[in-house]
Amino acid sequence: MAIELDNSFTVPVPPEQAWDVLLDVETIAPCMPGASVTSVDGDEIQGQVKVKLGPLSLSYKGTAKFTEKDQATHTISIEATGKETRGAGTASATVQASLKPADGADETLVSIHTSLNVTGRPAQFGRSLLPEVSGKLIAQFATNLQALINADGAAATATPAAEATGTAASGTAATETGEASAEEPVQVAVKPAPPVIKQEESLNAFKFVVIPILKRLIPVAAIGAAIAVAVRRVVRGKKS
Repeated sequence: MAIELDNSFTVPVPPEQAWDVLLDVETIAPCMPGASVTSVDGDEIQGQVKVKLGPLSLSYKGTAKFTEKDQATHTISIEATGKETRGAGTASATVQASLKPADGADETLVSIHTSLNVTGRPAQFGRSLLPEVSGKLIAQFATNLQALINADGAAATATPAAEATGTAASGTAATETGEASAEEPVQVAVKPAPPVIKQEESLNAFKFVVIPILKRLIPVAAIGAAIAVAVRRVVRGKKS
């Protein structure tokens, strides 16, 4: 089953910085629910993606390769192929991404066009679910990526200040005790806190897609049932 998908998300940094962030695959991989990187060799990435749809659990292993990285135009092209670890299903995709300044200051709009082809069990769910799954997946990735960038920015800002405070405090203590000279300040290493990212063990498409769809359909079904009951009563009244 082949399908074309279009998605977009915003990165809270200018395009030049967003370019460097998005090409650091090993760092941003945990932002993608169910995704993990096993190795990176130049422009080729080996990885794994886990997907869960109700009782159906799928795991794909495959390779993604950058086929284009044009920093002047901020465009990226990726070709990816994968195969089920337990099954005969396959997945292949060609992804084209472009980075442009967003409406907000110091923000980047990332537009993605994906040509996806899947075989095996996922194809049974039809075309209607895949756009929903990809949209929810990209939204979760963008949320996690923003948390990562904000955490890195806070850590980068806090570290010099903490180091300066630690150095000043050490110099004062040394002056009072006479154990160290002003020419040899004691440096205090401050380790920035790691970014807080809630990594999903697998992409739970049931939670992302089916449950929201059911929530939308239940009120519609209730209205339909009420109309059906009213029609039956009218018909029975006419017969009597």
